[in-house]
Amino acid sequence: MVYRAVDGTLPTIAVSMTDMAPLDRFRDIAAGRAAFRVVDLQRLIGVLDRLATAKEVRDV
Repeated sequence: MVYRAVDGTLPTIAVSMTDMAPLDRFRDIAAGRAAFRVVDLQRLIGVLDRLATAKEVRDV
């Protein structure tokens, strides 16, 4: 999202940090009971896999 600041510049802010972001169905259903979303955990697994692979390459 772009907005005009007092000094005339056009800074940006992530829409997810505003009330203009689309509703997240997972958050509605979880209602604060889940610490992580499945998609976030899947991304974490990918990051950990890449780190493990990089470590194995360095250890060889």
